[in-house]
This record gives sequence, C-alpha cells and structure tokens, in this order.
Amino acid sequence: MRILSIDIGGTHLKSAIINSRGQLVADKVAVKTPSPCPPRALLAALTKLVEPLPPHDRIAVGFPGVVRGDRVLTAPNLGSKPWRNYPLASALTKHLGGRALLLNDAEMQGLAVIKGKGLELVLTLGTGAGTGLFRDGEIMPHLELAHHPIHNGKTYDEYIGDAALKKIGRKSWNKRVKKIIPILHTLLNYDHLFIGGGNSENLDFRLPRGVSRVSNIAGLEGAAALWRMALRGKTGAF
Repeated sequence: MRILSIDIGGTHLKSAIINSRGQLVADKVAVKTPSPCPPRALLAALTKLVEPLPPHDRIAVGFPGVVRGDRVLTAPNLGSKPWRNYPLASALTKHLGGRALLLNDAEMQGLAVIKGKGLELVLTLGTGAGTGLFRDGEIMPHLELAHHPIHNGKTYDEYIGDAALKKIGRKSWNKRVKKIIPILHTLLNYDHLFIGGGNSENLDFRLPRGVSRVSNIAGLEGAAALWRMALRGKTGAF
C-alpha cells in the first residue's frame, strides 16, 4: 500500500506518503491551515499541498472533531456549522483519487503508538486538547473530553489548548497539564497515557509512571494501522 496520510490540525495541515508498515516513503509536507476553513478552502489547500508527493492508491485522514463513517459531525477548531454532516472522505476521494478513510486525529495518532494491551488513552496537545481511547487495541466510541469542563467552567480546550499556552506562558501551562494527568486517570483508570501533538514539545516536567510522550509524526503514521483494520473488517468503532 502507498497511503496518502493527511493530518488536519487547527493550525497546520500535514501530509506524507507512507507504506503498509507506517514508514514514510517521502518527506512530509506541511502548510498553515486556512482561516477561515470551510470544506472548500480545506480541499483547495490539501490539493495544492499534496502535489509534490509521490503517487498513492489509498488515503487516510485524521480530523480534529467527531467523525462517523465518511462524514464530519463536528469541527470545533475549524468552524462546525459548514462542516456538519460533510462527506469529507468522499470529497477527498473525488479530488485526490483513491478510497479515503476518515478518523478523529487523536485516534489516528493513537493507532501508531498504542501497545494493544489494556486501556490506553491518547491526549494530543495542539490548537485544542484531543483524546482517543483504546481497549486491547480496539478503538472505543469517541469521547469529546476536550469540551468537558475541567476548571472554573473552562473546558480542556480552553484550559490547556494553544490559546491558554500563549496567554499564561509555558510555566503555568505546564502546571495545568501536570494537574490534569491524575484527573484523567481518576476518570478512566487508564493503563497507559500517551501525550502527543505539537505542544507536547513544551512539556518540561517529569512524566509519571504509565505516561509517555510520543512524536507528532504519529498523526501520519497511524494511517497504516487504520487501513490494516479496514482490510480486516474491523471498522465498527468508526
């Protein structure tokens, strides 16, 4: 397989061609996410972004919101209204060629890093705070923890998202991230927590046992695992 992997973020769009083992065939490419970013603007930006990449025969997309099947249900950091019920996978197949699979971006990253044993949680720190939950390697129904209140009425997105980092500074932001790790454990009793996303590079404290930081490139590498699952018919959770 030669998979066109696309990682859609509130700040950047990233893409690469990967093989069936999740290895990059060519260097990734990236561009800033259009603002505003309705479907037409995203499709135009992605079409231009992937032009220099080698040929592909499949597509996999990590999207920052709730997705179901080939459709987007919510897109908090892109503007949900024009995205509601939008058939993004079908649109990408039409514009870029090759059957496309669609998955939440945190779950896509998780597929590249989980061990497949027990309850594993992925937390992505970027424009917002994304989460993906896995049990024994299987994707669990998506929970929008990012929009659940965590402190003084602030959601996870507002509490540890990129806007909070810029507003309160790295030191105070790290205190907040450190605070929510045991809260997430109390909530879910995870066996392991993986922390990724672009802002994970700003973490400056020692992570507790059972918590590890992962490379942001995993958001692209997970496309191979998604396609392996699809070919085995294990697509029930998404």
